[in-house]
Amino acid sequence: MARQSDDTQPVSNHTSTLSTFRTLLRIYPYAKSALPRIYLGMAAALGAGLVALGIPLVLEALVDGPLATRDSSQIWWAVGAVLGLGVLEAVFIALRRWFVLTPGTHVEAAMRNSLYSKLQDLPVAFHDRWQSGQLLSRAVSDLNLIRRWLSFGLVLLVVNTVTIVIGAGVLFYWHWLLGTIFLVLAIPIWVYGFIFEKKYSIIARRSQDQAGDLATAVEESVHGIRVLKAFGRGKYALRNFESQAENLRGTEIEKAKAIAGIWLWLLLLPDVAFALCLFTGVWLASTGEITVGQLFAFFATATVLRFPIESIGFLLSMTFDTRTATDRFFEVLDAANTITDPDDPTTIRAPGGLLRFEDVHFRYADSPAAVPDLLDGVELTLEPGETMALVGLTGSGKSTLTALPTRLYDVTGGRVTIDGVDVRDLSREELRRHIAMAFEDATLFSASVRENVLLGRDDLDLTSPEADAVLNEALDIAQANFVRDLPDGVDTKVGEEGLSLSGGQRQRLALARAVAAKPAVLVLDDPLSALDVDTEALVEAALRRILASTTALIVAHRPSTVMLADRVALLEDGRITAVGKHSDLLASSEHYKFVISSLEDEEKREAAEQIDRALADEAREQEEVSK
Repeated sequence: MARQSDDTQPVSNHTSTLSTFRTLLRIYPYAKSALPRIYLGMAAALGAGLVALGIPLVLEALVDGPLATRDSSQIWWAVGAVLGLGVLEAVFIALRRWFVLTPGTHVEAAMRNSLYSKLQDLPVAFHDRWQSGQLLSRAVSDLNLIRRWLSFGLVLLVVNTVTIVIGAGVLFYWHWLLGTIFLVLAIPIWVYGFIFEKKYSIIARRSQDQAGDLATAVEESVHGIRVLKAFGRGKYALRNFESQAENLRGTEIEKAKAIAGIWLWLLLLPDVAFALCLFTGVWLASTGEITVGQLFAFFATATVLRFPIESIGFLLSMTFDTRTATDRFFEVLDAANTITDPDDPTTIRAPGGLLRFEDVHFRYADSPAAVPDLLDGVELTLEPGETMALVGLTGSGKSTLTALPTRLYDVTGGRVTIDGVDVRDLSREELRRHIAMAFEDATLFSASVRENVLLGRDDLDLTSPEADAVLNEALDIAQANFVRDLPDGVDTKVGEEGLSLSGGQRQRLALARAVAAKPAVLVLDDPLSALDVDTEALVEAALRRILASTTALIVAHRPSTVMLADRVALLEDGRITAVGKHSDLLASSEHYKFVISSLEDEEKREAAEQIDRALADEAREQEEVSK
């Protein structure tokens, strides 16, 4: 029975419908182990706040006592008490920093590992839709923001709120009227805070998304720097970057205006409250309702509360930024993975390499409904040890077909089997041990040649003699012995994406990687396209040795590659329309003759270009000699 696949949802650019509290609560599983120390940090910070609120009590006793009676002998105990309280407050602040510094980094590391693991597990369809810069900004900027909020923002937001509440009670203790004035003028701050949340969350989300887009632009420009320089398009790339940077700047200015709005209230209202309380307090002191010491202590307490009240603005903006960062983080973690392992996977003990495509259909998720399936009922069988060449015009779906056996994509109809077992009934780890791929666009990692070639051999100790034997055989087959001349031989790091090597060298190492995996089925998506004719001939001769015992499906873009195959399959309009020997298909299929003719023309063009490059190099050498 045909199984349907459901591709991953595209990237979302809107804020979650969850409240800020419920969104931030999603961090709890990662922060659970860090909470004891965070709570201790809160306790230490609250202790510092309570000690600070205790200083006005000493000042009241000082003003109404020794200063009022002019008894200088009693001043020293008050000075000592203030000094002691100040030192104790500093100790509590140091403890708060010590408690919260390490746990936040552990939470950040756990979330980053979880994100990376999820990215590795998600299907290729997900990565087709998401920009790498967006993922990078989530893994770095957003998680860094969450860490700082846990270690600093959350602690101070809770503690300062509690301090304000306790401080308000102390203000009422000095005099109910003064406390009421201060409290009434604080209410607009909280009202504006709720208004600020809705406005700021939207802007913050847009800012973080635009920062992700900007990161993508930088990454693309760096990776494509050779193309930009070769075509003289540096200024064009700069204009695009400046446009995106200007959009981000505009959003950041909008953010700054929103923050400035709440800071206006946070700075203005306490000053108004101070002025009214000063007027009222002086009047109350003149009527004898409060003492000068109580009035002094009231303003000392209000001064202590000044920072907690003013800090609410940037702590709220930090909290809403963190809410947005949490939304963006969980957008990736919540992405549905449609290519998963079965609950009860089948195991192939001794794979023979029988590969079948049975009524295979495939269409990309973003294909319009009116467009037919890219693969529309493919029927094809590769016998164990057989080499099958796959040919067809550009855009016929050859690369897509080769991506189905390893489940880089899942079929949308029909099935692909290996030794009679549906590939979806195998675990992905086992499936990809049985089937290896080499792509036309060869990707290498910032690692040594040895690590790149033996990437699929996690069963080997990379420094063992057995690993050396596998490595040497793979390099010989792929004609990649040029690595012996690199500075550190096979232990030379090839640099980011292998760009320090030529295209042909990268392809040969990618082919060696597939060969080293020792698969039952080898899928080659035109892995020789960047090789010159002579090197290709050597690689093909070496490949014949291993293809004698390995089932191989090879996308052919050159007639010489077709000659490697036992049989050839012709892909036309999403179907396999002919299968047979090369000579038989030339005699029986007009479309096959047309495709092969196109391949021959392309091969002649490539050969001519190679000759032109060789002549140009020779001319330059002669010119240098003559100089």
